[in-house]
Amino acid sequence: MAKEIERKFLVDKNIFKPTGEGECIAQGYLSSMPERTVRVRIKNQCGYLTVKGKTDGISRSEFEYKIPESDAEELLRLCEPSIIVKRRYTVNVNGSIWEVDVFEGDNAGLVVAEIELQSEGEDFVKPDWLGAEVSFDAKYYNSNLSKNPYKLWKS
Repeated sequence: MAKEIERKFLVDKNIFKPTGEGECIAQGYLSSMPERTVRVRIKNQCGYLTVKGKTDGISRSEFEYKIPESDAEELLRLCEPSIIVKRRYTVNVNGSIWEVDVFEGDNAGLVVAEIELQSEGEDFVKPDWLGAEVSFDAKYYNSNLSKNPYKLWKS
């Protein structure tokens, strides 16, 4: 079984400065129940269908399959409202790969960094641009950002 172990942090936008163009990602959810999510994504002109199980701590089952971009485009039209658009930057910090997502559209202003780990107790270097950890805060799950976008949050 495939397992995703991930930690998620807010990013200090005053310190983090993206380099390069990043990857444009559009994604939507066919199912966004807490027990499972089924996500459709277009990234780099490729489609992906991803099924994720219920989160347990910072771990969950994850199965991802490459699909034709045209299929992904059709599936995005079947998704729950609304589609998330973000630009992803990949940053290597002391050999660890961080994915920094700069959200657009209804989630503009939100910047989140994620690191995938081999085990829940794995040590890693925290870059200076990391803010508060939000791994356990469900409002930062992408599936929830599609239903309750950042622009609607009270400051």
